[in-house]
Amino acid sequence: MPIEKIIVLEDDLIVRKNLEQQLRSRRYDVAAVETIAAAEDYLARDNFDLLIADIRLPDGDATDLLKRLNTRPVRPLVVMISGFATVESAVECMKAGAFDYLIKPFSAEQLEVVIRKAAEFTQLLRVNQFYGRQTEDEDASQLLGQSKAMEDLRQLIRRVARTEATVLIQGESGTGKELVARALHQQSPRSGAPFIKVNCAAIPENLIESEFFGHEKGAFTGALAKREGRFELAHGGTILLDEISEISPAVQAKLLRVLQEREFERVGGNRTVKVDVRVIATTNRHLEQSVARKEFRQDLFFRLNVVPVQVPPLRLRKEDILLLARHFMQRFMRKHGVKITGLSPASESALLEHDWPGNVRELQNVIERAVILGGDSGMIEPEHLGLMRSLTLPPPAPAAEGSGVAATPAPAPAAPPPPQEVIPLAELEKRHILAALEKCGGNRTHAARLLGISVRTLRNKLHEYNPAEADKEGEDT
Repeated sequence: MPIEKIIVLEDDLIVRKNLEQQLRSRRYDVAAVETIAAAEDYLARDNFDLLIADIRLPDGDATDLLKRLNTRPVRPLVVMISGFATVESAVECMKAGAFDYLIKPFSAEQLEVVIRKAAEFTQLLRVNQFYGRQTEDEDASQLLGQSKAMEDLRQLIRRVARTEATVLIQGESGTGKELVARALHQQSPRSGAPFIKVNCAAIPENLIESEFFGHEKGAFTGALAKREGRFELAHGGTILLDEISEISPAVQAKLLRVLQEREFERVGGNRTVKVDVRVIATTNRHLEQSVARKEFRQDLFFRLNVVPVQVPPLRLRKEDILLLARHFMQRFMRKHGVKITGLSPASESALLEHDWPGNVRELQNVIERAVILGGDSGMIEPEHLGLMRSLTLPPPAPAAEGSGVAATPAPAPAAPPPPQEVIPLAELEKRHILAALEKCGGNRTHAARLLGISVRTLRNKLHEYNPAEADKEGEDT
């Protein structure tokens, strides 16, 4: 419900009281005033969603107020009303930035239509602002693959998409869970409505409730204005809760209420907000195990797991590897302005033999690097791929003499121990994590995906090893 607070600016007492009564009966917060000065006083103290203003007022013309509002960073939509309407007056108001224009006397139905249009416009505006902040690459949103596993997945998506069922998508990091969620939305009756994503692992725990449900002005330090949460932005459409396993028990309880009742209160507010959204959640963990360990609410798991969708890892559909590799190659050739003839037979063999612990995301990164490095030769060779042996435990044995495989120097923290040494499990975990971080060039986000853990968990582990280094910012870009 984007329209909540309304100012009625009208000098005629009967009209003002009538408008105020109509709006309050529809549960709007209304401030009714008769002068421009009083309206500006309210606007200076709080944010309002809509201003209904008569043009001729005792202390001036409302079009002057409208022009001043246009200079404010946060301003209400303005509906001008007049009992002396002319075409010239309507044109002047619309040029000055009015949202709509009503001629007195108008019916309650006319007013309701205008407010509904204003609410739809407000939501559209805020959804567009949200999408404008997104920096992720939305190219290549298709689920590519010719394997039976991918055909089965696409068939399941077609069957589930046309329903309103909540979907839980599970799979290893990098398998394309978000692409499955987008496909579910795009093939659903809600495809023309917003698709809003929330990365639960990337939002600090103390802010995630505000991101989900929004907050009121003054709810906490820094809350300078009312803000709609992601559930409100997704009204009428679909919300994707990415890495749902990372939310705290307190937020889990509030999320359960939203799934059951489709309503919530903003942080610091007491107004119940009702939403119509379809919920899709993803996780790279086995939530059944998290439930068994009391880390995830069982009742919330049942609410999310109405239709489970399992995304297969790349190693189980190796017939798709070369298809995906060529697709990424074409995309990155366009992106970087590089001309590549193709993949050499040796490169194709190397791609097929690799285990792909990072799945499709790892393949995408490998091909992008190969396109950049192989631009001069025109053909991608194995040395351009930069493939390393999968990060598995225990560390792999050195290549046999004469095998032709060059040994890659291991980073110091992950050096294999002498055969007779028994390493404590905590130390083994530390070496494994540091090796993954080294492989990813220090990028924590990529390392976390490779390890199958959240960025928050990786950050906590690094803080255990070296608090000073773990607190540094900027290495995840």
